[in-house]
Amino acid sequence: MTFVQRFGDALNLNVHFHMLALDGVYDPHDPQGLHFRPLPPPDDDEVARVAGRIARRLSRLLRQRGLADFDDVDPLHENQPLLASLYGASVRARIATGRRAGRRVERLGDRIDPGDVTRAESPRCASVAGVSLHANVGVPAADRRRLERLCRYAGRSPLASERLSQLADGRLLYRLKQRWRDGSTHVLFEPQELVEKLVALVPPLRFNLVRYYCVFAPRSAWRASVVPADSTDPGSTEACDCRTNLPARAGATADPVAPTVESLRTGKPSRHRRSAPSSRPSRYYSWPDLMRRVFAADVLECAHCQGPLRILAAIHPPDTTRLILEHLGLPSRAPPLTPALADGELADDGPSEVGGVEAS
Repeated sequence: MTFVQRFGDALNLNVHFHMLALDGVYDPHDPQGLHFRPLPPPDDDEVARVAGRIARRLSRLLRQRGLADFDDVDPLHENQPLLASLYGASVRARIATGRRAGRRVERLGDRIDPGDVTRAESPRCASVAGVSLHANVGVPAADRRRLERLCRYAGRSPLASERLSQLADGRLLYRLKQRWRDGSTHVLFEPQELVEKLVALVPPLRFNLVRYYCVFAPRSAWRASVVPADSTDPGSTEACDCRTNLPARAGATADPVAPTVESLRTGKPSRHRRSAPSSRPSRYYSWPDLMRRVFAADVLECAHCQGPLRILAAIHPPDTTRLILEHLGLPSRAPPLTPALADGELADDGPSEVGGVEAS
């Protein structure tokens, strides 16, 4: 399972991969079925050989695609010159637009010469031809909490809002997660500079940031034997009333597209069927559990009495929703979308007219 991360600690474009690999192999020839056989951790020589093999294959792939020679014309620079300049500036830790275009990103901290710092070599780590490999993290099978913490780290978002602050002059200060070898602790951006750094971190269209391989691949013949199946059982046909969560009244016709209370809680589509009890819990989290785990917020808790909330109705007709919002004094239409700026307007520091309002 591989997480593709496009960002560095200073919000720079730094494509790298976090891979969760099995510390063993599955044996299909076992008489009792598919059996997992653990293997010892790799040594330093094995990690170095893997890093060298990755470097050679990466170099060969670049040559096959005509990207090894920097004198060749970059198709991205021809088709989307602004995006290409944002990518290049982000990789080199420089500013692409505005009055500080071409300058390095401003860093704060007790700056020292990195050459004066002796870098200790870590075990199971190797660097070959610019390819660095770190394989010194292992999680026991029973330590689910640590495994979840590792997955959260590998799949985290690029920007940590709690490390971002605004100075009195309007500039934005972003605190680094760890102190760098040269003593840097913060990076400083103008508002437009921060926007350009975030634009460079947006992945390409239809690009999956999480990939599955080997026995976890979607089309693997062994996936069904390794990954637990979903325990949802649609065998029960007992209908329920969406609005009251009670058995349907005699003669009442259930709306085939309206969700039940249970479907609203779990986020799954429902056909007014109640799942039969299962001995194995579902591997899917309900949406209140996801909100609680990600944002530490209980969306089903009353803000006044801290008691549990219950869903009274699911309203679908837009006209009815609009009337209710207007009666409550809430906006009933989405905010208007402002068209994107042209390439030349983004680099212009002068006043610009956006959405009919002149701003500078």
